[in-house]
Amino acid sequence: MPDHVIPAPQVPSIPTRDGGTFPVRRVYCVGRNFAAHAVEMGHDPDREDPFFFQKNPDNLDASGDFPYPPNSSDVHHEVELLVALKSGGSNIALENALDHVWGYAVSLDMTRRDLQGQMKKAGRPWEIGKAFERSGPVAPLVPAADIGHPDQGRIALNVNGEPRQEGDLNQMIWKVPEMIAYLSEYFTLAPGDVIMSGTPAGVAAVVRGDVMEATIEGVGSLRVKVT
Repeated sequence: MPDHVIPAPQVPSIPTRDGGTFPVRRVYCVGRNFAAHAVEMGHDPDREDPFFFQKNPDNLDASGDFPYPPNSSDVHHEVELLVALKSGGSNIALENALDHVWGYAVSLDMTRRDLQGQMKKAGRPWEIGKAFERSGPVAPLVPAADIGHPDQGRIALNVNGEPRQEGDLNQMIWKVPEMIAYLSEYFTLAPGDVIMSGTPAGVAAVVRGDVMEATIEGVGSLRVKVT
């Protein structure tokens, strides 16, 4: 093998609750996976095939700070359950899907809503609104071996102590096993892949100085300051 012609980039990773690190290979995000959020975004909440977009692995950030991004004046919070895979494959059977999960974490899908809206209107990809630097604040991963596989429980986000988002994991249109099985029909999943599984209603803008506090029952909490 020839030597790299530039220094190899570091493998992005996120912390685990026990002090380890989880290397991240890919980040899949499911869109409009809570009916009430689909409605607030102007879409039909009826169950249809899921759709996914991607963030970059190094967009995930566990620092507790979210730098307000450039070229946007309308940045929204979206609290989500993050699912981390320890194994993968293609055409994974629904009944075996959870066998591939290493653990779970509280996360935020921060979105430059104004830029995303421009891309939607023009029929263009969303990356400029979704996949920018540090757009995925995340808490330490908790092993499924410790907490099981949460399929119900309160998911919520406060900003400066005021409630913004609230729902229950059981309100997901597409459940975690279904997302894994569906994705594996189109991509070869692998260890290090993570899935951000959608947000409940109540998404709204943040400004510099805001403090976001996200919680998912049975999983944990995440505190992030907008800087």
